[in-house]
Amino acid sequence: MELLPRGPAEFGLAPYWERFFRQRGQRPFEWYGAFPELCPVLRKYVRPRDKVLVVGCGNSELSEQMYDTGMCEDIVNIDISDTVIRQMQERSRSKRPKMSYLLMDALQMDFPDAHFQVVLDKGTLDAILTDEEEATLAKVDKMFAEVSRVLQVGGRYLCVSLAQAHVLKKAVEYFSREGWVVRVHQVASSGDKQQFVLPIFVYVMTKFRKIPGSAPQILEICPEEQDKPMRVESAERLVAAVKDRQHYALLCSQLSKTPCREQLSLDLCDKESGKPRYTLHVVDSPSVKPSRDNHFAIFIIPQGRETEWLFGTEEGRRQLAASAGFRRLVTVALHREQHYEGMAGIQAELSGKVMELAPPGLPARQQVPFLSVGGDIGVRTVWHRDTSPLSGEYVIEDVKGDGTCYFRRLIFLRNRNVVQSEARLLAPVPLPGQKKRRKDKKKPSPAEPPAAIDKSYLCCEHHKAMVAGLCLLGGPDPLPGTPLAVLVVGLGGGSLPLFIHDYFSQARVAVVEIDPSMLEVATCWFGFSQGDRMRVHISDGLDYVAKLAAEVSVLPPAAPAQYDAVMFDVDSKDLTVGMSCPPPAFVEKPFLQKVKNILKPEGVFVLNLVCRDARLKESVLATLRDVFPLLYVRRIEGEVNEILFCQPSLEGRRDPAELGACARALEGALRQSGRPWDSSYALADMLQAIKIL
Repeated sequence: MELLPRGPAEFGLAPYWERFFRQRGQRPFEWYGAFPELCPVLRKYVRPRDKVLVVGCGNSELSEQMYDTGMCEDIVNIDISDTVIRQMQERSRSKRPKMSYLLMDALQMDFPDAHFQVVLDKGTLDAILTDEEEATLAKVDKMFAEVSRVLQVGGRYLCVSLAQAHVLKKAVEYFSREGWVVRVHQVASSGDKQQFVLPIFVYVMTKFRKIPGSAPQILEICPEEQDKPMRVESAERLVAAVKDRQHYALLCSQLSKTPCREQLSLDLCDKESGKPRYTLHVVDSPSVKPSRDNHFAIFIIPQGRETEWLFGTEEGRRQLAASAGFRRLVTVALHREQHYEGMAGIQAELSGKVMELAPPGLPARQQVPFLSVGGDIGVRTVWHRDTSPLSGEYVIEDVKGDGTCYFRRLIFLRNRNVVQSEARLLAPVPLPGQKKRRKDKKKPSPAEPPAAIDKSYLCCEHHKAMVAGLCLLGGPDPLPGTPLAVLVVGLGGGSLPLFIHDYFSQARVAVVEIDPSMLEVATCWFGFSQGDRMRVHISDGLDYVAKLAAEVSVLPPAAPAQYDAVMFDVDSKDLTVGMSCPPPAFVEKPFLQKVKNILKPEGVFVLNLVCRDARLKESVLATLRDVFPLLYVRRIEGEVNEILFCQPSLEGRRDPAELGACARALEGALRQSGRPWDSSYALADMLQAIKIL
């Protein structure tokens, strides 16, 4: 017995529905949205004394259940199928005397104007609006005009729908243009994923008198887990918000049936602001042998540690899941803009939501553990937030690392999972609830730099490698006491040039930084300062190097070039390129030739390269080989960074073992400098892992 139409257009035709209900007989047909699911929403908008019109009633039990539960009794049902109207009249005649069924088309109704307080539509709009052809849209306009005509001012048009994008957009645009308030409710799921995967929505269009002129649209959405509506600014944003919830439902359905081959990520947003509150990654480990207690766990990443390799990369999360011993692990990152009430508060907030991501085969009533490092959610104190015209919005924050160490970080919010600059603190930041230093100020004044910065510590592994590369300058004398001229392009928090200045007592360091905001950040928040041997030039690095190269070109042949070392540690502002450091223009051949020209013959050019595009990286390396005869590379374990050491002459070529010996000599000299020295500065290890390209 064939009940499906030959084409979508038949859904709007009376002959199809006549045939459908004759073949189906007396069995109720509910497309979607059973009464127990719809009831909480309907009770908000249907009052017991309301006169209710149900358009396209079919043989659904919805009207009967509204009547029988006392929600409302004065209900008029209409449909274009004579068969179903006779069936429904027979079914309710003796049981529900105040409810009626009429043969009528919703596109041309016989009721007087302003006759109803509520018009209820369960699937009828979806059945009519099967496409966006002109004839279809004209039918929908007629239906909407009739709904508007028969509703009183203040009345509600309640439309139960699957909310296909074109259907929702049409309804929202039509009624908001008429001055109505439009609110979309997501219906809470019954939990029966087998019955229907897609979520059900109820559009609530409330009729207001149309105000001449351009009245502001009022568009709102109510997610299933909350009653308070969220305002959205446009029909496009409302459609997008609904689409997000549909994708989430499909994702949950997929995860409940099969393991995911690739890691899936999603954001859970704050109910009030709509901003991301949690970022979740779902990681499956099929190799873990199943047992009763290892199906599923949630791992809360401590605040401030979401950028670490173990938590911030796919491979790291895969390793974390395998070591935790669970077949599915959901990692949860906490956002800096949000406030959290400890582990117990997070667990209470997330427990219901994360169960929607549970794996197949999870035993009933299985308790799902919440895990973390050390059992807490970490500490994050945001001290300062600002916006740079060049770098965008950024924050300065102090976070607790592994153990008892605290760190200060500069984060560009356009790439919030990357630490732009980092410094270790000598004293911990105040814990939440304690009195904060300088609470009434956005930042310290330049006259009182933060004394808690440990200037002797290099947090970044690639900075340690760049310092170790100074061994390539050679010579029998220990470098710390040798006069050096160093050019650093890219200031950030200033830790790299500051370390070279402090530990190489005869070094003269010039720093080029395009963004004046970064000089202010480094000075106010990271303990950076200028002096006789340290100067910062606010300039584009491309222009500054070109200017230096032009000056060198007019010097006499016997005059030496200016720099022993040139270091590039500059990020790209263009996130669409597969290379985030440096910007592509810094590795073009004509510019690299200028870099070579300002280097002394025995000098070294050190480049921090961060490139995820394999073809682009090979092109960059080929260009560097064309300009610099001698090229070494040091890959940073667990990171994308590669440090390239480029020299203008083959005469200084050394093997890794020889470079390791030079690095040990340099490290020994630096240890004897009288300044603090951290055992993690294994400079010899840095260079023993070097490769010649």
